[in-house]
Amino acid sequence: MNSKLDEFNKRLLNGKIAIIGLGVSNLPLLDYLYNLGCKDVVLFNDKEISVDVSKYGYQVYEGNGYLDHLVGFDIIFRAPGCLPSQEELVREKEKGAYITTEVEEVLKLSPAKTIGVTGSDGKTTTTTLIDLVLRSNGYKTYLGGNIGVPLFTKIGEMTKDDVVVLELSSFQLMDMDVSPDIAVITNISPNHLDKHKDYQEYIDAKKCIFKNNDNGILVLNHDNEITSKFTSSREIRYFSRYEETNAFYVMNGMICYKGKEVFDTKKLHIRGVHNHENICACMSAVIDMVDMEKSFQAISEFKGVEHRLEFVREVDGVKWYNDSVSSSPTRTIAGLNSYNERIVLIAGGYDKNLDYTPLARPILDKVSKLILFGATKDKIYDAVMNEKTNENIEIYVEDGLDDVVNRAREVAVPGEVVLFSPASASFDMFKNFAIRGEMFKDKVMKL
Repeated sequence: MNSKLDEFNKRLLNGKIAIIGLGVSNLPLLDYLYNLGCKDVVLFNDKEISVDVSKYGYQVYEGNGYLDHLVGFDIIFRAPGCLPSQEELVREKEKGAYITTEVEEVLKLSPAKTIGVTGSDGKTTTTTLIDLVLRSNGYKTYLGGNIGVPLFTKIGEMTKDDVVVLELSSFQLMDMDVSPDIAVITNISPNHLDKHKDYQEYIDAKKCIFKNNDNGILVLNHDNEITSKFTSSREIRYFSRYEETNAFYVMNGMICYKGKEVFDTKKLHIRGVHNHENICACMSAVIDMVDMEKSFQAISEFKGVEHRLEFVREVDGVKWYNDSVSSSPTRTIAGLNSYNERIVLIAGGYDKNLDYTPLARPILDKVSKLILFGATKDKIYDAVMNEKTNENIEIYVEDGLDDVVNRAREVAVPGEVVLFSPASASFDMFKNFAIRGEMFKDKVMKL
């Protein structure tokens, strides 16, 4: 029996409820409210709703001006893309509305131990690794947040012996007043500056993963300028790819723990030193809960997450990789550094107001041909040309995905790697990075 969930259900039954955003996270919530018997529910979506919601009988507002009707609600579930700083949400909160998200209620209502992972880069892989390691040690886990499945409807089946593992974005975190038992921050670098008012707001949002709970564990990147300076009353465990710390770190190609070598990175399937860092973050979070040998056996068999340096196929001696999840320069830099081969890089996409200057030197050092498309193509081109001196690099500017794939097929030579790593979000041409990655893979498989 979950008394906290029972009390929340009573609030839902007796309240006027708004659901903002009918995407992946909120659709199961809609079923839950309907089956619970909630009658006073209104749906809001910024675009025409792509699924049939007529069976619920709820009022719907969609398209331009959809939030004009957000007035007089007791409980508001917002999708991550609808920021709490939005004028209409601020107004309703001032009037007494309870504003929350599906994932926030999981943290508040679940009896299970909770582990949350955030960061600018590496959070999906780290979250996936934590879930993998826990399952390999016999735990029943629930994987959610930005990955996995929405978990609100599963709270009733969770027990104190289970573990909830959540990947959390800045948009999910920024107004949270609850934090997980174990909080992991992989790193922080500029990102999503098209949505956040400034970099400090983005950093402050990330801090919400630990600042609302003085107890538990905080896992931080010792090498990152921002995270290394965070303070907390929690037990802080630092991981590093460069020097010895009080938890897991990398030294001479070995993952080490408290001064002892415990795992040879040569045994890994996944590429890149950034993944060594992700493994250290994962193990620093769960070391008290797991058997070391079982955990590293599971890690050694892990072949990576979809759309992250994902091998697609080899064509005429050229290997093609899908790295569509890389939506920032730092992620693409990590990808470039994962290969010893010369690279044909495909990059460009939606502009999040990021600085592409740091990407220029790694491109010039690692890339033989650069193929650009999307809204950021000019920014990346200018960054590279401003840095370029006498480096031998071919640059092509194309219109669409078909064009960049065909161009890469034309110019790549045996022994090279074609890396689709946009360093930009997808929203100028695609609904999300996963659809972008699937379309890329489909086109490569047809070559």
